[in-house]
Amino acid sequence: MDLDTIREVLIARERADLKGLGAGTAVLAGGTWLYSEPQDHLEKLIDITRLGWPPLTIDDAGLEIAATCTLDELATGEYPARWGAVRLFEQACGALVASHKIRRTATVGGNVCLALPAGAVAAALTALGGFGLVWGPRGDQWIPLSHFVTGVGETVLMPGEMLRAIRIPESNLRSRTAFRKLALAPLGRSGVVVMGRRDADDASVITLSAGTTRPVVLEFYSLPTIGELSAKVAELNSALWYDDPHGAPDWRREMSGRLAAEVLAELGRRP
Repeated sequence: MDLDTIREVLIARERADLKGLGAGTAVLAGGTWLYSEPQDHLEKLIDITRLGWPPLTIDDAGLEIAATCTLDELATGEYPARWGAVRLFEQACGALVASHKIRRTATVGGNVCLALPAGAVAAALTALGGFGLVWGPRGDQWIPLSHFVTGVGETVLMPGEMLRAIRIPESNLRSRTAFRKLALAPLGRSGVVVMGRRDADDASVITLSAGTTRPVVLEFYSLPTIGELSAKVAELNSALWYDDPHGAPDWRREMSGRLAAEVLAELGRRP
C-alpha cells in the first residue's frame, strides 16, 4: 500500500531524533501493518530501526525485548534451559495469521502497540507478567502490560510517547505454562486464545485474549479449582467479549471458559 500522504521520513539514530513524535507522525519499525492499509492521517514517519537496540538482552533480572525485535527473533531466540516459559513465544507467533516473511519483519513493539484482540504476542508477554518501558515527554515509565492495552486499538500511550522495550522477570520465565487456541477455520484468525502460568509458589495466572477486547488477566494466589476459575470468567463484564466475523461474543465467552479449564488441567498435572 502506497502511503501517499507521507511528506517526510526521518531515520532516527539517537533518542533526540524522536522528539518529533506527535499528531500526524507514526513510528516505523517492521511496517507490516502500517503499509497494509491507507493511513490518511499521517504526514511523517520516524524510522527507529537504526537505533541499534539488541533484540534480546538476557541478564540476572530476566529478559529484555527491544520494541524492534522481530517476531522471528523472539520465537527462535536462544534462552537459558531453565526458562521453560519461553515456549509461549513460538506458540503465540504460531497463533498469528502471518507468513514467514511477515514474522521476519513484523516487530514485538508493533504487535503490542497495535492492541488488536488477535495480537497473541502481546498477550503472551502479558501472560508472563511483562512490563513495557515507555519513552516520552513525561519521562521514562515502566508500565505493566496488563494495564497497557485498554481496548481494541487503544493503549495508554499519550502523544509523543513510544514503547522502547518489554522486560519479563526471571522468576516468571521459570514458570510452567499452558496454551490453547481456537479459530473458526484451520488457518483462520484466532477467535479465542488462553494462556496459563503457574509460578514456583503455586501462584497462578490465566490470560484470556483474542476473544476479548484486551488481554484479561485472572490472578490466583494458588492453583484455583475449576469452580473458582469458572466463577472468575463468568464475572467478566459482557462488554469485554469481542464481536467480529471471527466469533460472536457468546461463543467466545463459552469457548474461553472451556479452554481455560483445559489450561488449568494442564497446569495441575505433575511436571
